[in-house]
Amino acid sequence: MSISMERATPESLGEVVEAVAGWQHTGGPVQLHPGDLGWNWSHGAPALAGAVRVWRRGGEILAVGMVDDKAGLIRMGIAPSVGGDAAFAASVLAGLADPVRAVEARFGDAFRDLLRRSGWVADEAWTPLARELTEPVPDGGLRVEVVGGHNVGDRVAVGRAMFPTSTFTLERWRAMAAAPPYRRARCLVGYDGDGAAVAAVTVWSAGEGRPGLLEPLGVHPDHRGHGYGRAITLAAAAALREMGSSSATVCTPSDNAGGVGAYVSAGFRQLPDVTDFRRTK
Repeated sequence: MSISMERATPESLGEVVEAVAGWQHTGGPVQLHPGDLGWNWSHGAPALAGAVRVWRRGGEILAVGMVDDKAGLIRMGIAPSVGGDAAFAASVLAGLADPVRAVEARFGDAFRDLLRRSGWVADEAWTPLARELTEPVPDGGLRVEVVGGHNVGDRVAVGRAMFPTSTFTLERWRAMAAAPPYRRARCLVGYDGDGAAVAAVTVWSAGEGRPGLLEPLGVHPDHRGHGYGRAITLAAAAALREMGSSSATVCTPSDNAGGVGAYVSAGFRQLPDVTDFRRTK
């Protein structure tokens, strides 16, 4: 059967999300997750659809890429059934036209090998981490609330403070929360003893028995150094366990030693670093 590449449409995004959810499996790589699509849905369905590329064979979705035009990066998810399929890998690579200058491909031996042989070189390094959720998760000692109507402002304020270049707004949160992936997600906000919002996270389930994702997570810069990162990470893992996830996963830049340390202190296992690929010609 021939392989085709298409741009997603707002109407097809639900099908895309379910396909990506089905590829998540315990012990597998931290590749493109429904939570990544859900987080970017905050820009609206048309904007997300314009960034999503879909590869099909016989009508079945077998790979999905989400393009970040500003970074020239495409973040890939590949079905386990075609991870070693060299012909399929070649079709995916053929679809990576400009402005794609970098590829996040953490799964698919055939695709990763083809990138290397085609002159793509190692780029930014990332550290995946995972925590199994077979046992209850201890409390981190931080008061944590699920975000709803009364505390959305706190979630937005902490989210903007966590990342200096953040453009997160109340309107974007509402768009994200109204989208299909958020039906299997929660936002959490942590409060200190004085009632100040100090940390936040969004957790995304991919369905019962599959790995969930923490995306994004952070501590307000005015409240760092008090163990709130570990505490909100534990709360996130506990929420995913309650939602039926088999494990909690996250991927952070390898040079973020503090972030890696916070996840490890919360019981996450540090996995071997992976690198993006960058085009050289």
